[in-house]
Amino acid sequence: MSLSVQFLSLLAMIGTGIGAGAIMDMVGTGISQTGKTSWIRRYAAWLEIICWILIGCGAFYVLFLVRDGAWRMYDPVAQVSGLLLYAAIFHKPFRFFGRMIILLILKPIWFILRLIARIIQFFVRVIIRILTVLAFPFKTLFFFVKKRLFKNSAE
Repeated sequence: MSLSVQFLSLLAMIGTGIGAGAIMDMVGTGISQTGKTSWIRRYAAWLEIICWILIGCGAFYVLFLVRDGAWRMYDPVAQVSGLLLYAAIFHKPFRFFGRMIILLILKPIWFILRLIARIIQFFVRVIIRILTVLAFPFKTLFFFVKKRLFKNSAE
């Protein structure tokens, strides 16, 4: 194995460490933003365990692409270095870009979806009220006929 391939694999493992830090930071932030009684908060430990397993599978996939899955002793050190690098340098830029994505993409989409849902809800309510008004005479007639034709035997 040449020195350039080893250096590339070292950078790839550092990158997976940075990615793992970003993903776990995102998961932790998302869990902390949920309500106290949310099902996400109740299953937070399981969610984090599943995320760590998926991160491990992703790191092995990168290792498989770079070095055909050959694991070296310096790979965990490189991944921990990537995690520490994320915590020291990339934490604030990732958070900034995350906030920008939320403000510029996710919140407008959420607003449009809620607007569409409220418009549909408004039309459904209007239709139900119209049907209720149209059915009122028939309902009154039904109860009048029912009262006249079907008397209780106790009366």
